[in-house]
Amino acid sequence: MGNKTILVTGGAGYIGSHVVKLLGEAGHNVIVYDNLSTGFKDAVTYGELVEGDLEDLETLESVFANNKIDGVMHFAGSIVVPESVENPLKYYTNNTLNSLNLVKMCVKHNVENFIFSSTAAVYGMLETGKATEETKKEPINPYGQSKLMTELMLKDTSIAHENFNYVALRYFNVSGADPEGKIGQAFPGATHLIKVNCEAAAGKREKTYIFGTDFETADGTGVRDYIHVMDLAQAHLDALEFLFKNKTSEVFNCGYGHGFSVREVVNSVKEVTGANYPVEEAPRRAGDPAELVSIADKIKKTIGWQPKYDDLAFIIKTAFEWERGETLSSWIKKK
Repeated sequence: MGNKTILVTGGAGYIGSHVVKLLGEAGHNVIVYDNLSTGFKDAVTYGELVEGDLEDLETLESVFANNKIDGVMHFAGSIVVPESVENPLKYYTNNTLNSLNLVKMCVKHNVENFIFSSTAAVYGMLETGKATEETKKEPINPYGQSKLMTELMLKDTSIAHENFNYVALRYFNVSGADPEGKIGQAFPGATHLIKVNCEAAAGKREKTYIFGTDFETADGTGVRDYIHVMDLAQAHLDALEFLFKNKTSEVFNCGYGHGFSVREVVNSVKEVTGANYPVEEAPRRAGDPAELVSIADKIKKTIGWQPKYDDLAFIIKTAFEWERGETLSSWIKKK
């Protein structure tokens, strides 16, 4: 693929920063575009950081005009499902309208390669609990809807502009941290199960909750597909190489193809960390499906993605080490 100049929006955030690390280590020239609303300057381990909003067309235009950008990786967006229900316009602005601004800029400046951070939330409630890329898309909240709208926008743009190609990666439950401990999840008020329980194990929360114990699953709690953030980051680099070689658009699920229940995850966190903290059972949250697991054969067959960290104990270990490490606390002090 050779060294490329890659613009990474949201590259100071959780997933974006792990991708930036891999891009930098692979020798690419990285430009991170982030408004730092939830990201951290210190998370940007390679390249140049440009502080700006995707609504700020003047700053965005200057980045495209002053650099020969070979590809864009688009992570910037809002990701909290309950908030999307309470404040849908924020999500349609951040996740759809701002994506439109970015795609317009790519077309204007002849940037042909685009990787989009999408989500399994585009599928909604699954009858079987498992989704292939062809499974019907019926999002049940503005978060999933806003991401699906961007996917449709990319598809239509790629048809109208034959040089513009994209890969949309639909993430399942992303967890864990860089095994070297340089970066990890620092999103304020995170709701991710593994992070929340690792915070409790590290003494940062008094207790955690299991929302719903009456699902039609083996132990009554929800089942999810957890993917280590470094495997997901590698999927982005593999997708980028695929785009440069094949000049064709694709959509891929990113997950391991098997799930763990909420209770299994909580028990694993306690086992891995040796911590014991109170866990309360609470009613189901609105819109939580019983099971959400990927069928992720396509990404392996098509672009040769090979996950390295398909191990719940390892995911938890890296998340916990990050949670109690000095790097995270230093980031939060500076914020």
